[in-house]
Amino acid sequence: MKPSLRFLSLAAGLALPATAFAQNELSNFSATGRGGVINTFASDYQAIGINPANLGRSTNFRVAFTIGEVGAGIGSQSLSKTTFKHIIYDGSQSIGAAEKATLVNQLSGDNVLNFNVDTNLFGLAVTLPNGLGGLAFSSRQRVGGHLALNRNAADIIINGQNAAVVKQYYPTPNTSGAPTPTNPNAPLISTVLDGTSIQMAVTNEFNVAYGIQVYHNNGLKLALGAGYRYIQGIGIADIRVNGGDLTAYTAFSPVFSINYGALASNPNFNYESGSGLKPVGHGNGFDAGLSAEIGKIFRFGASVTDMGSMTWTANVLEASDQKLQQTASTGVETYNVFKEISNQFDTDKQNLFTYTTAKERTAALPAKLRLGGGVRLNKFFEAGLDVTAPLNKVAGNLTTTFVGLGLDYKPLSWLKLSSGVTSGAGYGKSLPLGLTLVSPVWEAGISTRDVLGLLSEDSPYSSVAFGVLRFKIGSSN
Repeated sequence: MKPSLRFLSLAAGLALPATAFAQNELSNFSATGRGGVINTFASDYQAIGINPANLGRSTNFRVAFTIGEVGAGIGSQSLSKTTFKHIIYDGSQSIGAAEKATLVNQLSGDNVLNFNVDTNLFGLAVTLPNGLGGLAFSSRQRVGGHLALNRNAADIIINGQNAAVVKQYYPTPNTSGAPTPTNPNAPLISTVLDGTSIQMAVTNEFNVAYGIQVYHNNGLKLALGAGYRYIQGIGIADIRVNGGDLTAYTAFSPVFSINYGALASNPNFNYESGSGLKPVGHGNGFDAGLSAEIGKIFRFGASVTDMGSMTWTANVLEASDQKLQQTASTGVETYNVFKEISNQFDTDKQNLFTYTTAKERTAALPAKLRLGGGVRLNKFFEAGLDVTAPLNKVAGNLTTTFVGLGLDYKPLSWLKLSSGVTSGAGYGKSLPLGLTLVSPVWEAGISTRDVLGLLSEDSPYSSVAFGVLRFKIGSSN
C-alpha cells in the first residue's frame, strides 16, 4: 500500500518543462512582467480573481478573449542555486557526509520551496451596451505548492533514523524491518516538527465575473463587482505543524496512481478508482471588489478573493498528533530529496505519521485581500502599486504578504515593456521583465517574474509566462 506524498515529484515534473513558478497571475504574461502587479491594470477577463469591479469601468474593447496563456515558476529562499539545481535536475547524483550536512542546513527554512503552474485555457470578456457593465468568463487550472521545514524535519529527511532527535529517543538502529516499540518518553510530532509545512493543491476552476459602474460625477467613477467560481479538486496535500497544532490530510485523483490497498475497502473511505483527472473534491469560490478612477489618471482598487470552501469527498486520508517513532529510513544517498520526503510521509512504512481514512474533508479556499493604486499618464505609460495579503494559511495560499510596484511603457506603438520591483509571497525581492507585441486587436508576449533570481546564487527563482492568442475587438467609446 502506498498512498504517499507523490505530489512533490509530480509537481516538480509539472514545473520543470517550463522552468518556473509563482502566484496565479502567472497565466497573465503582462502581469508577470510587472512581478504580479495587476489590481488597477486588469480590465477584461484578467480581472477575474483579481478585482471584478474593474469590469465596470469604461474600457477600450467590446469583446476580449484569450486562448492558452501559461505560466510557471519555482523558487527557494534557503537553497543555494547550486543545491537547487542538484535537487531539481540531478536527483540521482550520489552525496556524502559533507553534502548531507549542507542539505540539512539549506532545507531548514520557512520557504524552502514555492512553486506554481497556472494555465488559462480560455478567457472571454464582453462590454455590455447601455452602461450595463462588463461580464467575463474563464477556465483555469492551478497547481500550487509550498515546502517549509524546521531543522528536525530536514535532519530526519536527510538522515532518517540517524537524525539527532530520533537517536535521542531511539539510540539503537533498527535493521529488523519490524517497527520499534514507541518510547513513552518521546515527544509529540507537533513538538518535533513545529514550523514544518508541506502543501500542494491541484484544481480546475470555471469562473464568471461581473462589474458595473455605480457612480460618475465630477471626474470620479466608482464601480462594484462580484465573481463566482466552481472548483474541481484534482489533488491536495496539506500538512502543517505550528504552535502545537497539527493538520495533516491528503486526497488525490486516480491520475496519481496511488494504491490504497486494504484502505480501499474501509467503510469510512470513499474510494475513487479508475484513471485520469477524476475530481475528488468540489468547491465554490467568491470574489468581491471596488474600484475607483479619478480624472482618468488615478486608479484605486480593493478586493477580497477566493472566499468559500472546498470539500474533498474521495480518497481522503487524515493523520493526527502522535509520539515520535523510529523511522525505518536511513536517509538519502542522492539528491533525490523529493523521494525521501514522500517516504517519510508514506503510510506503508515505519515513518512519521499513521494515517486513517475519512469520508470527506472540508477546507477554506486560500482567501486574499488585494489593494492597489495606480496612475495612467497616457496611453504610453502606466504604473501601479499592489499589496496582496493572505487571509488564511491553507494549501495554495501566499505564505507572506506580497508588495509590488509595476509599470508598463510603450516606446513604440507595437511594443510594450513591463517591469517593476516586488517582494514577499515567499519569493523575496524580485526584478520582473516583460515584452509584449501589440496591435489594435492582437497581443502576444513573454515575461519572467524575476531576472535576478535566474542569475543569483542565493534565493534562486525561475519563472516564465507567455501567450500568443490574446485579442481585443471593437471599441466601447
